[in-house]
Amino acid sequence: MNKIFPVNSRIVIIPTYNEIENIEAIISKVASLSIPFDILIVDDSSPDGTGELVKSLQQKFSQLHLLERKIKNGLGTAYIAGFKWCLKNNYDFIFEMDADFSHNPDDLIKLYQACENDADMSIGSRYKTGVNVVNWPMSRVILSYYASAYVRMITGMDIRDTTAGFVCYKRALLETIDIDKIKFRGYAFQIEMKFTAWKHGFNLVEVPIIFTDRTKGESKISKGIIKEAIWGVVAMKIKSWFKKYEPKKAHK
Repeated sequence: MNKIFPVNSRIVIIPTYNEIENIEAIISKVASLSIPFDILIVDDSSPDGTGELVKSLQQKFSQLHLLERKIKNGLGTAYIAGFKWCLKNNYDFIFEMDADFSHNPDDLIKLYQACENDADMSIGSRYKTGVNVVNWPMSRVILSYYASAYVRMITGMDIRDTTAGFVCYKRALLETIDIDKIKFRGYAFQIEMKFTAWKHGFNLVEVPIIFTDRTKGESKISKGIIKEAIWGVVAMKIKSWFKKYEPKKAHK
């Protein structure tokens, strides 16, 4: 694959599986922001035609790129594939965002500004200033909030929203942490990325956002994903006792 040499240094990775109801609108919104962002859709061969729609939209949006995967293989592996693509193609600020508007694209600018300052990773946080979640049932709010409290207790990280999936990474962080060794595939992937970056000494900064549950399409969360997060965090912490973490690279 030839390198792209982007006009700007910012790119948003959006993983998709059956997001045809949301994908055109989210691409259009990101493309309309006052600061330009390139967009990488990582599609796991969505049977609803999401990938085909993205291909057609590339005629309209020159900043839009598509990485297709043959099978549905978990959120974590989709992001790892996206990270590798972005690093290969010379991006300096690499973002994660959902396709369903639960993350407000306008907040990409706030995350970028945090990393333009002294953050190595900026986190769109639902819980930095209380509980800023719209349209979730109370049972899910409680589960998510106390899951982050559980992770803080086990890991020692002072991060209020450890499972957040709305994130900006500086290139140097992704180059340092050896993303091939990130093992979790579900939402625990987000915890492992933060924990690994924190152990390497990177500066993680939470940026308050309002999270709004999807109105179109279906949630991908499952009991297996929750189980992975609960037990995986303990295993991750124990393994960290026997692992050497290299100091972070110089900021870029």
